[in-house]
Amino acid sequence: MILELKHIYKDYIQGKMTVPVLNDISLDVEKGEYLAIMGPSGSGKTTLMNIIGCLDRPTSGQYFLDGEDILSYKDKAMSDVRLKSIGFVFQSFYLLSRQSALDNVSLPLVYAGISKKERHERAFRALERVGLADRVDFKPTQLSGGQKQRVAIARAIVNNPKILLADEPTGALDSKSGRQIMELFQKLNDEGVTVVMITHDADIAGFAKRKIMIRDGMILQPKEAEEK
Repeated sequence: MILELKHIYKDYIQGKMTVPVLNDISLDVEKGEYLAIMGPSGSGKTTLMNIIGCLDRPTSGQYFLDGEDILSYKDKAMSDVRLKSIGFVFQSFYLLSRQSALDNVSLPLVYAGISKKERHERAFRALERVGLADRVDFKPTQLSGGQKQRVAIARAIVNNPKILLADEPTGALDSKSGRQIMELFQKLNDEGVTVVMITHDADIAGFAKRKIMIRDGMILQPKEAEEK
């Protein structure tokens, strides 16, 4: 089991009010799995993604990543988990506009203390995996939306993370580019990459091998999800 969430609760304090966002979430993800977490706006799926991605901590519960008790870690150790074990792909790409595709992909390796020669070798291999070996010197302004997302995916996989975490990865793309990106996720999953994708789009979720629905901070049982 690569990921285990056990009885996760998350509350936010607004003034004197306690606002519950996640309510008793338990979720297991196998190594090599391709999971889509679906839900409408306000369902809690982004909060769940932030907890899985070690960007936030739950109010209570347990989180194990590859057998490690993540919530026992201090902030510095959590940062290391984000850097080395989780690859992030966001809707908005978050590329550095003045840097080449190769330098954008190399960035996590800079923080990891990898030498410049090895950084460039590994970044080039990552760009090869996403079909952009001929665009290594291009800057984001010279790339299409789909190509920008491929660069972002290459950056996410360059450290060989344990989980690739994608948040609405086709949200800023046209339908053709979106389909190509989903085919790329499928290819990476076929190569053994564990993919957890957050989406509100049923068509996009259809590419995953398993889907769960979250609503009002709770995971719906299959029959409940069908009724919704």
